[in-house]
Amino acid sequence: MTTRTCVLLIILAILSDAVTPQNYGCFGGNYTTNGTYSTNLNSLISSLPPNIQHNGFYNATAGQPSDRAYATALCRTDFQLEACRTCLREAAPELLRLCPNRRQGILFRDTCTLRYSDESLADGAATDGYTIYAKSSRTAPNPEQFNQELRGLLKDLRAQAAAGGPLMKIAAGNETETDFQTIFALVQCVPYLTETRCDQCLISAEQHVCCDGNTGVRVYMPGCYTQYEVVPMYNITRIQEVRAITSPLPPPPLVPVPVPVPVPSSPGNTNRTVIIVLVPIVASLLLAVCVGLIVRKRFKKKTEHTTLQGEQEVVSAEESLLYDFKQLAAATDNFSNSNKLGEGGFGAVYKGKLQSGQQIAVKRLSRNSRQGELEFKNEIVLMAKLEHRNLVRLLGFSLQGSERLLVYEFVQNGSLDCSIFDPMKRLLINWESRYKIIKGIAKGLVYLHEESRVRIIHRDLKASNILLDGDKNSKISDFGISRLFQQDETRANTHRIVGTYGYMAPEYARHGDFSIKSDVYSFGVLVLEIVSGQSNSSFKNVEKGESVEYMLSYAWRNWCAGRARKLIDPALMSASTPLHDIMRCIHIGLLCVQKNARDRPTMSSVLIMLHSFSATFPVPLEPAFFIPGGEEDMTRSLEIKPTEFSINEASITKLHPR
Repeated sequence: MTTRTCVLLIILAILSDAVTPQNYGCFGGNYTTNGTYSTNLNSLISSLPPNIQHNGFYNATAGQPSDRAYATALCRTDFQLEACRTCLREAAPELLRLCPNRRQGILFRDTCTLRYSDESLADGAATDGYTIYAKSSRTAPNPEQFNQELRGLLKDLRAQAAAGGPLMKIAAGNETETDFQTIFALVQCVPYLTETRCDQCLISAEQHVCCDGNTGVRVYMPGCYTQYEVVPMYNITRIQEVRAITSPLPPPPLVPVPVPVPVPSSPGNTNRTVIIVLVPIVASLLLAVCVGLIVRKRFKKKTEHTTLQGEQEVVSAEESLLYDFKQLAAATDNFSNSNKLGEGGFGAVYKGKLQSGQQIAVKRLSRNSRQGELEFKNEIVLMAKLEHRNLVRLLGFSLQGSERLLVYEFVQNGSLDCSIFDPMKRLLINWESRYKIIKGIAKGLVYLHEESRVRIIHRDLKASNILLDGDKNSKISDFGISRLFQQDETRANTHRIVGTYGYMAPEYARHGDFSIKSDVYSFGVLVLEIVSGQSNSSFKNVEKGESVEYMLSYAWRNWCAGRARKLIDPALMSASTPLHDIMRCIHIGLLCVQKNARDRPTMSSVLIMLHSFSATFPVPLEPAFFIPGGEEDMTRSLEIKPTEFSINEASITKLHPR
């Protein structure tokens, strides 16, 4: 019986209020110390704690197929994020110490579960392997009644957890039996499990729970966790908070309109019926007109009030963000040209150094700036609410007379366009760095769209608004025209089209409609630019060195003809470059720039695809702004030919979060 198929049970008799011991299992063969797999594994394990998300789950891979390491981390969602990260920081070195040089290992702790392997930890591998069964030594006064109530409670919770979305599968609740003893239970699955696999895992776990009347049991499995006690043991408020930020709110229910029942009438009552019908109609029309006038008047007052409130909101957003103008002038040597980092339609950006020694970047808006008062206020109010490693941090602002200054953290390597589009500098950015940049942008957008306290649409995502720090970590900047959405909002419309052509989604450029899918479109353009090393506005045939059609048309034509490799920057074409990874990014980029917004993936799905080495992706449809003609005359009914690399183009219905 192999370790891949057997189930090892460790039965630990513990008191219900005792702490479950740290338990682990080591499997597989051995790896060489300081070898490639060892390096990949150590790098991967150390990356888990800082990358764990609010839903308590993260998984990733590192290395090439021959020495690739896989790892997953799962925390109980009802624990705070910092407690989860602390658990993983402690568990990571401990598991490596407990399983020296073993290619597979798993560690269960009260707060978190950590697992690594040299094989893919996909759906089918998540419910087998190592199981921990811990139970209380106490027995319920009425075991039969206790077990009956327990089975019903676990069945209900199992259904709730399994039906959870791809980001969160957890449920908790309680049941009071006839002896007035309350049973508290919590069940949780690895989020990427399908509903069926989650249900199967929890059923398997329940087999260790039933039916001896123990008042406390915990079952740990690689794919799921089950616990019940007769004392409260979960934080339902925390679960509800995480669910609120990981699940979109459902649309409001439709209210049925009552259908009037016709009443038979005689000819003699015709005149009376007409009068009865007309009077309420006329009265309703008059009432509607009056209400409209009142609402219009109040709306006008509200608009005036909002304008005044906006003036105050900038100053009151964060008192600690307010800088003295003289302080910033001194930091930038009075905005000298020697400190100028760049200049655009909004004004100039200067490098500065505060008296404390902290380096800063100061954006000084010109008086005829494209970024006016509204955008200035918008950026301050929004950035005060945001904090993420892949967003440029706003340190503060200054208001003095006509001067408008924004103060940011100084980002060492400047904007992405200065590096990726420069014929010399882009030679220094290998694929590993470019892939890191792409994933960083994706993480920043997932935070804006789904994980921040407010939902934000950036609306001007482009290469010049992506900054790179010293480690090539990407940071999204310039939130002047971003739009804050309520949690139940998904799209909006504007008559003021702002942004950058080439990155604008078609529904926004043509009709002013924007949503999170508008940012997805811009991200897709960025991905194709990073892969090709060229700007979409000045795209050239890398083989002939001449300007050709719009980049999306070029990418689409070659993808359909099985020549997607022609899009890749020649600087990346070396023997060590993982071409499959590049082809996967081209595939993702084309999915993001599809003509219809509903066909584009969400950024959370994009992030899953970027980390997935085994999932199949949908076949991309024709991109927006596709221009027929060019090298070959192809119609909308293109025959899709296989690309040079084996990429499964079968459609999928579910993605596995990493």
